[in-house]
Amino acid sequence: MQHNNKSNKSFRYYLLQAVLFIALLWAADLIVGKILRHFYRRQSSGWEYATRYSAEETKADLLIFGASRAQQQYIPTPFEDTLQLTGYNVGRDGTSFFYHYAMLQSVLKRYTPKVIILDCEYAALKNAAASYDRLSVLLPLYEDHPEMQRIINLRSPFEKYKFTSSIYPYNSMLFKIAVANLKSNKEEKEDINGYMPLHKSLNEPIKTFDYTEKYELDSVKVNMLRSFIDECKSRNIKLYLVCTPYYMKIKGNDHSLAVTQQVAAEKNVPFIDYSADSFYFNRPQLFDDTVHLNMTGAKIFCADLASKLKKDLQR
Repeated sequence: MQHNNKSNKSFRYYLLQAVLFIALLWAADLIVGKILRHFYRRQSSGWEYATRYSAEETKADLLIFGASRAQQQYIPTPFEDTLQLTGYNVGRDGTSFFYHYAMLQSVLKRYTPKVIILDCEYAALKNAAASYDRLSVLLPLYEDHPEMQRIINLRSPFEKYKFTSSIYPYNSMLFKIAVANLKSNKEEKEDINGYMPLHKSLNEPIKTFDYTEKYELDSVKVNMLRSFIDECKSRNIKLYLVCTPYYMKIKGNDHSLAVTQQVAAEKNVPFIDYSADSFYFNRPQLFDDTVHLNMTGAKIFCADLASKLKKDLQR
């Protein structure tokens, strides 16, 4: 009998210890998570700040959506000057249609912009696991933005359960948060209403790339492209799908771009394609690399596109 009592006491002791340990872990996770959230939202420069500002604060008349070819090639100023509209670039490097559509949901929850440019690029609709992984940049916004949650949850079947940890949304960006809060962030000076300029100049002959082979498309991305267009049309937002210049000659037609053109035609929205514009083929000095214009090239491209948009909007 005494042996049983001792065993029961021992069990209760270890159970209490385990409960206390779990409680301490939970409390530590909660406290550290709150601290990280504070410093994340305290940022006033850099990519994380731009993402939060895009989702929560911008009220610009004209918005530019896309990945790196949006963030690093569309300067809002020429559009503002030509169209007499305020502009902001909500693009982000390394993202996909998942990010663009999630950002659209947050924007439309707050207000209705007048004009949206959606940058379209080669392989944008390709089935790629990395597109899901890179939704991680939106994790810090999950708690405050229920309109984004179903998109962020595409990362994995267990994604929504991971948010039981307060640290989880920030664990991949600790260094970025620290740098931004220390005010030693180079991006603070580079950011021009969301546009992040590139400054190198190419000095090489143009090459030819073969895009005749069709790859597997991601049906979720294609459906989100359609939904993006539909939601803009339902709010009477003037939407332009645009493919910026490449410093490459293409054999065939990229599968994603072909489908994007087809969807644009079906939905009756303008598709403006600079991908094979010969003006840029003999001007490597306008490019930072084969797929990104530098700031000089971006100024020329944006001025030309703004002029095209002005003519269309005046019809």
